Amino acid sequence: MFDLDKWQEIYFTLSKNKLRTFLTGFSVAWGIFMLVILLAAGKGFENGVKSNFANMSPSMIEIGSGETSLNYKGMKPGRKIHFVEEDIKNIKQNIANLDQITALFYAWGDNYVSYKKNEGSFQVMACHAGFIDIEKINITEGRFLNDNDVAQKRKVAVIGFNVYEALFKKESCVGKYFILKGVPFQVIGYFKDQGRPWRQGRIFVPFSTAQLIFNGGNEFDNIKLALKNTDANNSNETVTKVKQILGSKHLFDPKDPKAVWVFNFAELLTMLGGLFAGIQLFVWVIGMGTIIAGIVGVSNIMIIVVKDRTKEIGIRKALGATPWSIITLIVQEAVVITSVFGYIGLALGVGVVQAINLWLQSSDVSKEVFTNPEINFNVAVAAVILLVFSGALAGFIPARRAAQIPPVVALRDE
Repeated sequence: MFDLDKWQEIYFTLSKNKLRTFLTGFSVAWGIFMLVILLAAGKGFENGVKSNFANMSPSMIEIGSGETSLNYKGMKPGRKIHFVEEDIKNIKQNIANLDQITALFYAWGDNYVSYKKNEGSFQVMACHAGFIDIEKINITEGRFLNDNDVAQKRKVAVIGFNVYEALFKKESCVGKYFILKGVPFQVIGYFKDQGRPWRQGRIFVPFSTAQLIFNGGNEFDNIKLALKNTDANNSNETVTKVKQILGSKHLFDPKDPKAVWVFNFAELLTMLGGLFAGIQLFVWVIGMGTIIAGIVGVSNIMIIVVKDRTKEIGIRKALGATPWSIITLIVQEAVVITSVFGYIGLALGVGVVQAINLWLQSSDVSKEVFTNPEINFNVAVAAVILLVFSGALAGFIPARRAAQIPPVVALRDE
């Protein structure tokens, strides 16, 4: 039953001791505020790191050529490995779990391109049609390279947004021709990639065409592939098998750490998962430590409150007040302080997180490491409820002890 007199008394007691109430409540609000900020910061860091890999196949593996460092079948170390087209065919034939594969050929140096009076220098990358399924490029207009483009050695290109702006300004580019190395290339599509802005300055051309234009011959730089199974153990097994295939062709020890280098995205995701779990654990330890400090503060204050009101409690008992009515009065004070200031801390924390989010969205600050900080609202509310319960418990223990004191003893208290 709602007891208006009791609530008026609680209000009078708290307003009479403003400084004590504020200091008690501040420790509670600060604990919740810091927990919210720390949780949001941890999530923002996680989102920032994951955004760098959002458009990659989770089973992506990249293999680059290196230089041998071990003796193998009578051959000395120091031999440069050069991938050839036959390597792609061998991998396709021997890796049952293979989903997509592409060779990568980088046209290094100044690759000047021009369209009418507009020109610029951009990175040219040659690949197969499967690249779009491995790297997840979002085409804004037109399409990406396909198998026919590669098979027929077509002079077509897919350009990034920076290339589009430099050459075509605001006019439509699909179907138009620009000049690269003195050769006209037709634009079949362009893309934006705000998550990885450095890719917007690239030009993608068919692998077979680049071999002719840039005198690449039969050799290329890297191999990228994606698997049907995204399990990290399966990826590691595939890497081992691919090394054996390449080692057999190019005569190097598959265990040679420098003959080829490997980037296994599934393995990286597993490592990142452990890192993020550790960060969340660290955040919770710090956050809960702050909340516990607030609970201890409330408990200490309630002990002082009960001590100061011992004589008052004796008078209440002498006038017929039951021990339970005394206990509930003090517990309600603790609950009011923890719930009101806990809500204030929660509201301030959410407000600060939203302000940071708005600032990040409207600014040009790099979002590759930290982006979209967010909190699990249910977790934050649960923390407030835990704090309120702990505050009630903190008030209950000294109140119960005081309620058990005989009225005569309480009245003699100094």
